[in-house]
Formats: sequence, C-alpha cells, structure tokens
Amino acid sequence: MIAGERASAQTHAPAGGAGGVSAEELASWLAAELQVARFRDYCPNGLQVEGRPVVRHIIAAVTASEAAIRHAIDAGADGLLVHHGWFWKNEDPRVRGTRRTRLSLVLGHDLNLFAYHLPLDAHPRWGNNAQLAEVLGLAPHLVEGVPQTAGHDGLIWLGQAPGLATVGDLAARIAQRLRREPMLIGDPSRPVGRVAWCTGAAQGMLQDAIDAGAQTYITGEISEPTVHLARETTTAFLAAGHHATERYGVQALGRAIADRFGIRVDFIDIDNPI
Repeated sequence: MIAGERASAQTHAPAGGAGGVSAEELASWLAAELQVARFRDYCPNGLQVEGRPVVRHIIAAVTASEAAIRHAIDAGADGLLVHHGWFWKNEDPRVRGTRRTRLSLVLGHDLNLFAYHLPLDAHPRWGNNAQLAEVLGLAPHLVEGVPQTAGHDGLIWLGQAPGLATVGDLAARIAQRLRREPMLIGDPSRPVGRVAWCTGAAQGMLQDAIDAGAQTYITGEISEPTVHLARETTTAFLAAGHHATERYGVQALGRAIADRFGIRVDFIDIDNPI
C-alpha cells in the first residue's frame, strides 16, 4: 500500500469455491447487463486493459489507483474492477509518471482492468445511485416500476426521504451512514421535500435537479458556482463526498459477478476524503 492510504476489505465468494470465466465472456456479460452502448461517456467502458485469459479472482475498488493495483497484485488476483478507470477524454495521452507506473504494474502482472463509469452510476439495481438510495434510506419515485430520473442520460434520481423531517435530519443520516460529514448549503431546519441525487462530481447538474422539482439535492462534490445557485433558488445542497457516495455500486456489481460466475470478488475500500 502507498504511504498515507488506508484500506479495508470485504469478500464475496459463493459457496463451492472459485471457478473461472474468460475475461472476454465477463466483459460481454457486463456490457449487456450495464447497457454500456447507450451512454455518451468520458472514457471507454469495459475491458480497458487485457490480461490473463481466465478470471478466477477479482479485486474491486472505486478507482484504478496504484494502491488498488498493488492490492490486486498482492492478492494474486486476475482482474481489477473499478468505477473510475483510465483513458479519460482530454487528458494527456502520454505514458509518463503515474500513468507509466500504473500501466507497467497492470501489464507486468497480467491483470485485466474492467472499468464502468456512467453505466455503473445509472444501473437500476447495482448502480451508485440505486445503492446510495439503499444506504441512506431514500425512496425513489417509480414510474411503472422504473426509477424516475432526470438530466444527462437519466443520471439524476428523484424521490423522497421517508421518516426525515428536515434537511438537518438528512445531513445527520448521511454523516452517520457514509462516515463523512456532508457540506450543507441551505437552512438545516427546512423540510426535505422532494429529493434528487446523483453520486460523484455531479454538482454541475444542480439546475437539472431543480428543473425536475427537487427541493433538496445530494451529490459528492461542490464548486463555487454551486453555492450561489443553491442559495438563489433556495435549494438545499448536500455535498456528501465523491468517494463516499460511490463506494457502493462497485461492491454490488462485484457481488453480482461472484453470484453469476462463481468466482471470488474482494472489495478494497481505499480511504479518500474527497
């Protein structure tokens, strides 16, 4: 592990021991289940780096950082499954510095790197928004059994916070369940009202949430213009942490993979204060 980083681990291994699945079969199944083709994303989704042909053990993490890669290597895993992968649009494509280090570790140890960004945010069962709702006790609005959404690619979820009277109550629940104190913009004594949420760095989608009728909006990060928009529209805004709101989808996806293919999946939670 890199100095200064803390990690915790959870394992999901079905009864009967670890079997095996080809990397290509796993990638094809994930592409279909997550409906990868329908998203206009900022990075490629799927098998980003090809490793050994058969996968029996996966390390799951939020981000394909050096620390996560080294965990996978130390565990003798065949693959790394993440939400935040590599090869983002508009970033420097040269293989230098940290990119060289990460890539050389993955290639040198024959690891498969599977990464799913927006498809994992949006999935109705395993996605970050669905899992955050479960963790926080939010109740999505359903239309014919499908969660009501708004914004780009339907990434914003809409619903209520049953049993919580005020925005302050919601902030307290977030702090307790995500183990991170959220930043609240707005009056903590005001009613929660209609809630919208989108995990990660979705502060730029606040106006879409407002247009969809939200009185309270939960996401991971906050930026300077967000504060003014929230205040001027009297919308309660809760920045609950990028990592803190997105650690659950990859765990749910890992469990689904383990159940479907009978392989071992370990989740590594590498602490990140953002």
